[in-house]
Amino acid sequence: MNKAQEIELVKRYSPYICFDENEPFFPVKVGYTIFNKPGVSKSFNRKIEFTDDLVDLAIEYAIYWDFDIQHLYELEHVWVYIDKNWKLRDGEASFHGRYFKALLKDKSNIEDETHILVYSQPGKHAFLPRPEYFELIPDLQTATYNNAGNSGLIVTDIFKSIYETNEDINKMVEQYLKKFKFIPSMKFKKYSMPDDIFITWDDLFVEIPQRIADNLEEIKKCTDFFLP
Repeated sequence: MNKAQEIELVKRYSPYICFDENEPFFPVKVGYTIFNKPGVSKSFNRKIEFTDDLVDLAIEYAIYWDFDIQHLYELEHVWVYIDKNWKLRDGEASFHGRYFKALLKDKSNIEDETHILVYSQPGKHAFLPRPEYFELIPDLQTATYNNAGNSGLIVTDIFKSIYETNEDINKMVEQYLKKFKFIPSMKFKKYSMPDDIFITWDDLFVEIPQRIADNLEEIKKCTDFFLP
């Protein structure tokens, strides 16, 4: 499979995501990995298993935002499993470092035959298959308003040797993100991935640190916080 064929495959099975009407941040890149057999994810702490004998391949979508309402850097995932007849067989989605089934038992959240429909937690972006499930999150409202920006720049395990943060950077990011604080409407609109958003995970891994550096430079220009 050449690169053009990969992109067409990835677009064909890309998830549809519903965002809150007041959501300030949307994905900027999606790093894909195609698994023709079980393997270990490079971007999430898990192994991709083919638990169903009919599954022929899996696609991992590592969905990157520049910002979560509480921090700079945001990565959530969707995994889809495709059978030998090119039918969507199963799906999973990440939720703040964990993952759950994304495909409902009755498969009622498959749209246009090949796209799983998931909902994004307002401001925080974790995925669930039904929006009412977000009401179970204790800080659903406070995370997007009272606690906007309070995590600064986060550094996940896969980037620990590549970039770093400190108290000054975190305070600057917090000040910037407080400008975007909001109350979720809990009314959702469907978002489809634009064609040019898809790149390989390996390419996205290289791009993310540069995006972070560029965003920090832009934040410096529009805040009154000055790094020493």
